[in-house]
Formats: sequence, C-alpha cells, structure tokens
Amino acid sequence: KNMKQKYKEYLKLNKNVLLGFLGSIIISAIAADYFADQVDYLNTSLTLIIDYVMFFSIFGGLFYLDNRKKYVLDNGQRDNTLLKSDLIKIISSLGIGEVVYTIVRWTLQYYFLLINYEPYMASIISQLISTVVYMVTLNLSIKLTKLYKDGS
Repeated sequence: KNMKQKYKEYLKLNKNVLLGFLGSIIISAIAADYFADQVDYLNTSLTLIIDYVMFFSIFGGLFYLDNRKKYVLDNGQRDNTLLKSDLIKIISSLGIGEVVYTIVRWTLQYYFLLINYEPYMASIISQLISTVVYMVTLNLSIKLTKLYKDGS
C-alpha cells in the first residue's frame, strides 16, 4: 500500500470511531438523565452499557460499509485469510482502547456524580475525556499491530 492509501484507511477508521462516539454521547447523556434517580454506581454502569451498545452498533455498521469490498477476491470469493487477519488486529486494537476507555469513563462519571454534577453532564464530560484517551490509545495500538502496514 502506498502512504496515501494507508492514511486514507486510518482516516476512515477514525471517522467511524468518532461517529460511533458522537451517537453514543447523545444517547448516553439521555440515559444518564433517565437513570438520575438510581444510585451513582448504577447510573454510571447502566450508562456505560448503553454507551457500548450504541457505539458498537454505529461503528460496526460504518466499518462494514467502508470495508465490504476490501475482502472480495477477483473471482468473487471472500478473502477469509485477510479478513481474519484484519479482524484480529482491529479487535485487539479496539480491545486495548476499550479497557482504558472503560476505566477512565466509569471512574470519571462516578466521580462527577459524587460531586453532584447533573447526570447528563457527568456522562458527556466523562465520555469526551475518555474518547480523547481512547483515540490516542487506539491509534497507538493500530501502529503497534501494524493493521495498515505496507503490503497488506
């Protein structure tokens, strides 16, 4: 792959991640407000679950749309070897980011609720900070797993 194609892949992945987060930020804030009468740790946990469902639904759909042609061979068959290899790299890259994201987001939202932030604000602020940490972690992980290395 040339450099231009490699950066195009990075940009598409980052676009999909950010759109996934945008959708989940909105729905998570509504959920946090809806669960405002729950104890803080429950509000935080329920909001995080909804965050994940929204994020992976949006990200997964967009990722599929962007990459569905990449894994088709000239004869029309699916390139299962490349698909499996890329899925392992993506899942491990996302996985590392998710662990960091979960810890940062849960801790921050819980803290903000403890110091009496409105639930929707606690959700939005904790998710924005966590998203920045996630994006840095994800992009470092992609570099380390060589997801978009030359020749793949």
